Amino acid sequence: MNDEAIRLELDSFVRYLQVEKNCSPHTIMNYKKDIDHFLTFMKQHLIFDYAAVSYVFVRKYLTLLHEKQYARKTVARKVSSLRSFFRFLVREGRIVDNPFVMTAIPKGASRLPTFLYEQELEELFTSFAGTSPLNQRDRAILEVLYATGIRVSECEQLNISDIDFSIGTLLVTGKGRKERFIPIGSFALDSLHTYLLDGRKELLKKSQETEERGVFLNYRGGRLTARSIREMLKKRINKTSLTVNISPHVIRHTFATHLLNAGADLRAVQELLGHEHLSSTQIYTHVTKERLKEVYRNHHPRA
Repeated sequence: MNDEAIRLELDSFVRYLQVEKNCSPHTIMNYKKDIDHFLTFMKQHLIFDYAAVSYVFVRKYLTLLHEKQYARKTVARKVSSLRSFFRFLVREGRIVDNPFVMTAIPKGASRLPTFLYEQELEELFTSFAGTSPLNQRDRAILEVLYATGIRVSECEQLNISDIDFSIGTLLVTGKGRKERFIPIGSFALDSLHTYLLDGRKELLKKSQETEERGVFLNYRGGRLTARSIREMLKKRINKTSLTVNISPHVIRHTFATHLLNAGADLRAVQELLGHEHLSSTQIYTHVTKERLKEVYRNHHPRA
């Protein structure tokens, strides 16, 4: 098998991810990056056939990752990507055995998600004052992220038709192209309403598209990217006295934590977040327990 044949197998796998698995572009990009890294390792050891990859060779690759001091989370993702890729090759009859099937995925360090306390969130909201089109847009983004807990990729993909002002819901397309309806509060709806009637119309005047469907637009009138949303939040946090690192995912953590602190049902929060497994949501119960301990220590006279 030559280098071109190796690349063709990867291209077939990418089509499988796109068509059969409905993976997002971001997920596919990570798969390709992980597999490309392993392919480079194969070439360095003069291996040009997937069938020649053995369990011993896989262990040699993992040793390299350890020596390069890759984070456990990164190693786990690479192993998972390669295991899926070689499983695909077995399914397609290209190889007989999956050399990654016996490889244990390293467990990541137990780390509680970062979130904002309510007073910190209020301070962040105050930095979004202003009536310019970009201020209206940025305020609406923050309101929507906190009101719904959606991922930044889901925020990027929002279309005008996904908003139902009459019943107060968003139609969100999540991982695997799965759709879910999420209720959205009055503060976020008010900010969206103001932005759509005023700021967005101003931004749309600069667009090259005759019919831009995206909710959140950049200064050129095109759809705002997830990366731009992250950069916007970083700039906003610098206008406050807060010292935390802010990101759309921190806002998502804050949404879930505040709901559970207020007594929300764990399975309801799971559905709102779009988690496939309840275990993904259970990390927030640890946050609420830590919050309870903090309240106890600070307020009980004999704590």
